[in-house]
Amino acid sequence: MGPIVTYSGLPESIDLLFALLIGIGFGFALEQAGFSSSRKLAGMFYGYDTTVLKVFFTAAIVALVGSQFLSYFGLLDLSLVYVNEYYVKAAIIGGIIMGAGFIMGGFCPGTGLSALSIGKIDAMVFAAGGLAGAFLFAETYPFIKNLAESDYKGPVRIDEALGIAPGLFILLLILAAAAMFWIAELAEKKFARPEITDNI
Repeated sequence: MGPIVTYSGLPESIDLLFALLIGIGFGFALEQAGFSSSRKLAGMFYGYDTTVLKVFFTAAIVALVGSQFLSYFGLLDLSLVYVNEYYVKAAIIGGIIMGAGFIMGGFCPGTGLSALSIGKIDAMVFAAGGLAGAFLFAETYPFIKNLAESDYKGPVRIDEALGIAPGLFILLLILAAAAMFWIAELAEKKFARPEITDNI
């Protein structure tokens, strides 16, 4: 979350209020879209409901295109946007662990908290598992530090790693998204299931 209020004279801590309001709005949108149901995320892996893929991929593309336009018109300095540092082995192993957690738990962190906020029992168990995992990671970090910090590549952007212009990368990503959405539609028809009410 970068600085939102810069020239108003208000303290920088006001950013936390903006973050809270944006987080509440995001959680509300997830719940209204039905993402508080673990069947939504599970459905993506089984092919019968690809709503999560479509929504989050669309959100990523809108944010990416929007940031480029804001930068072009001088309203956003992309050099100040934080880019996650890339540790190759940690990203691969962490991705496998998180992916397995998504499949088994039926939530990602955002949808899990959304479901937790409305009292879903499975989300409570999921959140407890996440906290337990974070605790184990912190406690065992001295033993896995070398693995976690190996193959450091720095704050890498995909377009820079591929050696292509940001605009071309965005175009390729949009084309890839369109292809994925088309495949997702085919998957939903092939693996369609009867509607199930989620009261967990």
